[in-house]
Amino acid sequence: MSDLRITEAFLYMDYLGIQQSTCFRALCCKGPPPARPEYDLVCIGLTGSGKTSLLSKLCSESAESVVSTTGFSIKAVPFQNAILNVKELGGADNIRKYWSRYYQGSQGVIFVLDSASSEDDLETARNELHSALQHPQLCTLPFLILANHQDKPAARSIQEVCLISYCCHFLSTLFVGLLLPRGNVERCIQLGIF
Repeated sequence: MSDLRITEAFLYMDYLGIQQSTCFRALCCKGPPPARPEYDLVCIGLTGSGKTSLLSKLCSESAESVVSTTGFSIKAVPFQNAILNVKELGGADNIRKYWSRYYQGSQGVIFVLDSASSEDDLETARNELHSALQHPQLCTLPFLILANHQDKPAARSIQEVCLISYCCHFLSTLFVGLLLPRGNVERCIQLGIF
């Protein structure tokens, strides 16, 4: 088609009141894909529970680049039907007391437990979990409790780790999952969040 004929076609469309950009989009493009909804989550748990590794795996980042979080970090975790903006809060003693300052605006909670930790650390994790379950800004939100490090010999079951019957008294939505070494991270997140 010659340049003259293209110009004539566009002039005729102008005469009819059809915008050129509308026709071009209809002929050449499908338009932008619909926007995926975004959800703001908070990810908490003691130091060494595997929060950073979990989020790095979900973001397809290298395992070698994982450094334990001091303070907080935010990662956008893409899924097919949504984007999760996960605010990971460090789990050290001196940081946990500030967790509640970062809860505002959260639409869900991921609590990561080290299922192979010492009994003292596990008790501390239970106390932090129960504190989060009772917090006014979190108590009505969906909770995803993940028992990490299931590949270690000392790993405990979900029932031993987080006292599910206790947790259920506080939550309208609760999902508990075991994190196995190879693979079910995405599935646990999808079942727990979507």
